[in-house]
This record gives sequence, C-alpha cells and structure tokens, in this order.
Amino acid sequence: MNLKGRSFITLKDFTPEEIQGLLDLAADLKAKKKQGITGDSLKGKNIALIFEKPSTRTRSAFTIGCLDEGGHPEYLGREDIQLGHKESVEDTARVLGRMFDGIEFRGFKQDTVEKLVKYSGVPVWNGLTDEYHPTQILADFLTLIEQFGHLKGLKLVFAGDGRNNMANSLMIGAAKMGVHFTILAPKCLWPQEDLVELCREYAKESGSVITLSEELSAVEGADAVYTDVWCSMGEEDKAAERVSLLRPYQVNKELLAMTGKDSTIVLHCLPAVKGNEITEDVFDSFVDVIFDEAENRMHTIKAVMVATLGK
Repeated sequence: MNLKGRSFITLKDFTPEEIQGLLDLAADLKAKKKQGITGDSLKGKNIALIFEKPSTRTRSAFTIGCLDEGGHPEYLGREDIQLGHKESVEDTARVLGRMFDGIEFRGFKQDTVEKLVKYSGVPVWNGLTDEYHPTQILADFLTLIEQFGHLKGLKLVFAGDGRNNMANSLMIGAAKMGVHFTILAPKCLWPQEDLVELCREYAKESGSVITLSEELSAVEGADAVYTDVWCSMGEEDKAAERVSLLRPYQVNKELLAMTGKDSTIVLHCLPAVKGNEITEDVFDSFVDVIFDEAENRMHTIKAVMVATLGK
C-alpha cells in the first residue's frame, strides 16, 4: 500500500485494499502504543489543524497522533486564521501549503476541503464536513474488527438521520468492504439517491447489500446497531422537528430485542444526547465498546497521517 502524498477526503477515493491497509496499520500502531512504543514517522513535519467546528475526539486524535510520531501540530481555530473571511480559501490554502506539510480540516462545506486539496499542494485530511466523516468510519471499522474478527458479511444498521455525514460515510465504507448496511430512518431523511446508487455499484463488487427502510423490523439479524445525534452542529433550529420524526427510531432495549441476537453491539460516534437517539441504559450497557470506538479515532487518524505523509 503506497498512499504517500494522497489526501483523505472521502472513502470514495480509496479501494477496499487501501482501506484494509489503513485498518491494518492502525491496529499495528495501536498495539505498539499499548507497549509504550511510538515512532518518528512525522519527525520534522508541521501539521495545520483547521477547526471551523470544535471537537473533542478529532482534535485530540490528530494532536496526539501527530506528537506520537514526532510531528508538530498547530491548532488553527475560527479566530486564528482568515479562512474564507478576509482571505479566500484558495489563498489561505496556498499560504498553508508553503508552511505546513499536511492540513486537517473540520468544518462545514465539502467544497472548502476540496479547495484546500487543490490549492495547498500537500496532503489534506477531512476531519468532518457536512457531507462526509471518513476518519470516523475507520475507527468504527477497527472497532468492528476488534469485536467480531472481520468486516465482510457483518450486518450494520444505522438508525436515525439517514442523510447526515455519518450515514453517508458508513454507507460508502460498508459498500466497499462487504458489510451489509441498512439505513433505518423515515423516508424524508434517507440519503441522496445518487449516493445510494453509487454505493450499490460498490456493493456489487464486494458482495454487500444496501437497504433503506422505515420499518423497525429491518434491524433483524444486525451484528451492530449504530446511531448518532439527531441534529448535527448548525441544525439546532430543526431540533423539535427531528425529535418528533426520529423518536420511533431511538436505540433502546425494545429495538435491540428485535435484532434477535444476544451478540449485537451498539456503536455511537459521540457526543451522545442520551434520551434522544439512545437511551441511557443502552448507552451504559455498551459503554466499553463505544469508548473503544472513540479511542480508535486516534489510532486510525495516526495511520492516515503516517500512510500519507510519514517517512
């Protein structure tokens, strides 16, 4: 696997073999860190961390991952640079590309991260946009491998807002990696049809099945049930409408019982609004795996930086 110089913007850009390679590297880096072994793959590298949206896991993961490998991370928040305000995204990208060796971006528009790629000339990593959250998917898949020993053939059900960045990215990743994927959501919150069709093309290659359903019975046979907040950052004005729409799709004991399996796990990308998308008792029942998943953000993000920028 040679990903040197590549950006990490969406899993659409990566083959199943490349995704698996990143997961294998992340598992290796995680095992080494548990033994107290860190590296110098990013020694002498300066990495810009651009955050339009605040974050606990993404910021911590990129910072620690960079430091563990000998690099220097520089946090650039909304008040620190002029990205798209007094200076165009294109010109900011040109400046940062001359000073930094890699750029992480977490914000709103997918167009912004794509401009950073086009004009900076250095690897750019998507820490989250309104459309995609690819680093989270790597963490989710590493967690599934740790729980089940494999990905191919697992059934993953996403319950909630089926057209948000998490549902989009999980569908892409699952379709590429042979994971059967179901979006359980009201039809008005299903993903865009063109993305569904693209993922079904990927699924033909991998052997997975992509399903969209409004029926709770679609969780039957699920190995993992995944949920996320019902209102993403910047959508607070839609909170009451979303709660009303999505209340039937809450991950609770009753929904889990419908899987018909005792081995089903629950995943959540955090932060969680307990009492909305997931009940507190279910969250507490799966707290260990959910926080394994959170920790795995660091190991998988480190793998992305090492693979694309490391020596």
